[in-house]
Amino acid sequence: MTKNLVIVFVKNTKLGSVKTRLAKTIGDFAALEVYKALLKVTQNAISELDADTHIYFSKEIETNTWTNHKKQLQQGKDLGERMLNAFKDGFNSGYKNIILIGSDLPDISSFHIENGFKSLQKSKVVFGPAEDGGYYLVGMSNLVKDIFCNKPWSQPSLLEETLQELHTLNVSVSKLETLNDIDTYEDLIASDFYKNNQQLQEKIRQFHD
Repeated sequence: MTKNLVIVFVKNTKLGSVKTRLAKTIGDFAALEVYKALLKVTQNAISELDADTHIYFSKEIETNTWTNHKKQLQQGKDLGERMLNAFKDGFNSGYKNIILIGSDLPDISSFHIENGFKSLQKSKVVFGPAEDGGYYLVGMSNLVKDIFCNKPWSQPSLLEETLQELHTLNVSVSKLETLNDIDTYEDLIASDFYKNNQQLQEKIRQFHD
């Protein structure tokens, strides 16, 4: 066991349950292919880290994926509660620094996560801001429950409101570089992730045309 833990929130790879906004444009089959490709990006990012990794599934634990990692189910009625419970699990298990990421970021790399851990040497909390006003990464060296309670999830004011509250509470915060996730067809076709992946382009054309 290392002192550092990476928690990855993943959705079960089932047709019709991933990238639903994107699916409205390109269909469920193509959206599933996009999510599978994004999972590979996430797997590559964590494979290069000197940290333990726990995978938290949305609905049920998949036995044939994410081998060699501890796997658990997300617990809670909303995203905030699910993230809070995952952090509690990690700190209760003895980890000192914990970073949580999602699994649909085309540009995430080990570099971002390592910078997150470095930031926790000087700050109690670190965020990786997303272009939509949320965040793709959150990390802590001590549990700060306020981050996850009564927040406007999926709204463009999420990170701003969270930072304001932490400032009021006098909690030190660091921020990483801003990244964009892929929620819409416009996000997808504008991304290097898509432009540089000919295999994915062919699959999407196959399902979308």
